[in-house]
Amino acid sequence: MDPAAPPPKRRGPARLADPRPLFEDTSATGASPGRGFGAPPPPSASSASSSSSSSAPFGPPGAFLAEPVSSLAAAYGSSLASHVEGNLGRWVPVSRLKYYFAVDTVYVGRKLRLLVFPFGHQDWQVRYQQDTPVAPRFDVNAPDLYIPAMAFLTYILLAGLALGTQNRFSPDSLGLVASSALAWLLLEVLSVLLSLYLVTVSTDLTPIDLLAFAGYKYVGMIVGLVAGLLLGRVGYYVALTWCCLSIFVFMIRTLRLKLLSEAAAEGVLVRGAKNQLRMYLTMAIAAAQPLFMYWLTFHLLR
Repeated sequence: MDPAAPPPKRRGPARLADPRPLFEDTSATGASPGRGFGAPPPPSASSASSSSSSSAPFGPPGAFLAEPVSSLAAAYGSSLASHVEGNLGRWVPVSRLKYYFAVDTVYVGRKLRLLVFPFGHQDWQVRYQQDTPVAPRFDVNAPDLYIPAMAFLTYILLAGLALGTQNRFSPDSLGLVASSALAWLLLEVLSVLLSLYLVTVSTDLTPIDLLAFAGYKYVGMIVGLVAGLLLGRVGYYVALTWCCLSIFVFMIRTLRLKLLSEAAAEGVLVRGAKNQLRMYLTMAIAAAQPLFMYWLTFHLLR
């Protein structure tokens, strides 16, 4: 080694470059938070518009299932309704029942007035149009099922009210009233049908007609119960007596056109055993209405 040569300089450790920070300081620049190292660039306006336009025809997820499911449900509901109506039509004439409920407010008011005050009514003949009786809303003499059905339900409600005012109400007692009233109604209709069969009366009365005529007595029963609740036993007997007389006259003048012969219906005396049986049957049906009215109401007002 040359002694005159200067000693070699020691090289210090190499200076490393500052590492890139993991998180960028955005406090001073005002950048949006959440944009740290490695974050993707914000989407441009052109890319956002292109993505929205490309997804617009498809709609939200699952929307493509909504229309087939709704169509399937509608088809199933229509098939079920037609199936039920077809099976029900075997036992109940649904199309025929629509005739008995073709009523309006004017008809209901006139019919109720006729049931309570039948004495001044003159024309009791049911009108026909092309061998078909007109709808009840066009003829007050036509039978309907709307008034009997509503009167039956109102009678049950009034019976519950009458029992409640006397501290005798219970669900069992109300059920007994409803079931007994329905049983007597069906028994009455079946008895009339049997009597018509035994007497061999040819008439256009149907079982639904008989059910409608037998159900009109509930209107008088409602009047009697309301009078009894407001005026006591005296009011009950007075109102029920008037309603019994009214329903008797109503049934006589209505059924004589259905059961008696044409000559007897016009007021001409026709002698004969069959006509006498028809007259007795008409009187018996009309006389049974007051008995049922009293039997189904007297025990409710003690």
